[in-house]
Amino acid sequence: MKKNLVIAIDGYSSCGKSTLAKALAKKLGFIYVDSGAMYRAVTLYFLRNHIDVSNDTQVEDALQHIELNFHSRDYESHITLNGEEVSEEIRLMPVSENVSEVSAHRIVRHEMVKQQQRMGRSKNIVMDGRDIGTTVFPHAPVKFFMTADPKIRAERRFKELESKGNNETTLEEVFENLAHRDYADTTRKESPLVRADDAIILDNTDLTQEEQLTFALYHVEPFLVQ
Repeated sequence: MKKNLVIAIDGYSSCGKSTLAKALAKKLGFIYVDSGAMYRAVTLYFLRNHIDVSNDTQVEDALQHIELNFHSRDYESHITLNGEEVSEEIRLMPVSENVSEVSAHRIVRHEMVKQQQRMGRSKNIVMDGRDIGTTVFPHAPVKFFMTADPKIRAERRFKELESKGNNETTLEEVFENLAHRDYADTTRKESPLVRADDAIILDNTDLTQEEQLTFALYHVEPFLVQ
């Protein structure tokens, strides 16, 4: 097996990309990299420091003061922002409502892509996001593009928020947020969300987590013996 095998997983919000990526990483002994958490952490910093996303000078300067690091416990990816654990805070609605605008910014994307590519040069990784198979690792041997019914996606995200004690957000607000993010992600100028020509479509609307893992492993296994 290659020492830097990259499995790229792209797709819409709340399609279970991170769930599948974590499961694959655990099964294969790979490192899981949550690219979305990186953009969310940057968004959190921007919100806290009142950075005007339309001001390139402010954005570029802010990025010089952001240090992101990952650490893993039981294949759960945790991220720190300038030394502070922010894994829970970046999943709350204020960040969700602003992350598409921040992640669409040319300067932000270029900086994050550089960091992500460094991670995949010498390690076996599973990385999920919006442009992993098209921009970050266009030559990754295994690519998945995940999708699911929008209503199912909203219900999953709503239950996730409830499980974390967020009872202030309604299902309707979650649905609208996902619709907004889908539009922003697919129409942005910088690395829009599109399926790579060689990506395998995984629609998990009616699949269990175990079933989608089995599906993915079937397509990954041929590359493990090369």
